[in-house]
Amino acid sequence: MHLQRLTVIGVGLIGGSFALKLKQLGRVVDVVGYGRNTQNLEKAVELGVIDRYASSLADAVQDADLVVLAVPLASIAPIYAQIATYLKPDAIVTDVGSAKASVVEQIETQLGFKPAQFVPGHPIAGREKSGVEAVEADLYQNHRVILTPQDYTNTDAVNKVESLWQAVGAQVTRMTATYHDEVFAATSHLPHLLAFALVDMLNEHSELGNVFQYTAGGFRDFTRIASSDATMWRDIALQNASAIVKWLAAYQVELTKLSQLIEQQQGNQLYDLFADAKAARDKHIINKR
Repeated sequence: MHLQRLTVIGVGLIGGSFALKLKQLGRVVDVVGYGRNTQNLEKAVELGVIDRYASSLADAVQDADLVVLAVPLASIAPIYAQIATYLKPDAIVTDVGSAKASVVEQIETQLGFKPAQFVPGHPIAGREKSGVEAVEADLYQNHRVILTPQDYTNTDAVNKVESLWQAVGAQVTRMTATYHDEVFAATSHLPHLLAFALVDMLNEHSELGNVFQYTAGGFRDFTRIASSDATMWRDIALQNASAIVKWLAAYQVELTKLSQLIEQQQGNQLYDLFADAKAARDKHIINKR
């Protein structure tokens, strides 16, 4: 698919990297950006990520073939509601949010109808750094992108969005929004919250002093994701609350079991737990690289 006009609302790492690669591939003629930070938009033009930027949402989406909502989760539905009347009939809208079911429900509620041209999406290729200066043209190479079309979503719109993600190097998978939210609550949202919680816990215990000066590779690897954007993760926690709370509870059960094994000096059972976990990770993650 080739686009005459692509509009990116929220020109940062995710939306900007998508636009830049499509430009390099010659898949889009005109890229329009929109956001609250004019300096960021000016930098995006300077870096060649977008061709120009608009001063209003109405101008930004005018005549757009595809609109990418690369904004915090809580802003997706309100922005969609604001641009809906300015979109041309065949314009496709997609998002890049990390939670899907709540976003779809909120969009349906705010619009008052089920938008057939909306293709919910989630690229799995984030970084701790954000903003247009973090943009990478090859960000999505060999990374997975999840699409969660609804039963009313226009099939042609889904196919077009999928082809564009494939063009920038992504491996596209389709699944239901509910299944997506369960999977990523367990594998992405939970680890981020654990990292935030660990750093917060150690930061609050003054008896340790500046404990962070003693951290080595293991701690830094585990807590690297705690440098992620706080606004984004607040929204994810609230938007995917039920699934996240479920998996936090499951993790608390596992921690209780681990604590009991250590307290009771159950060396054989500890070994089995560690060995099983290592075998599972080696099989499903290390060997998949």
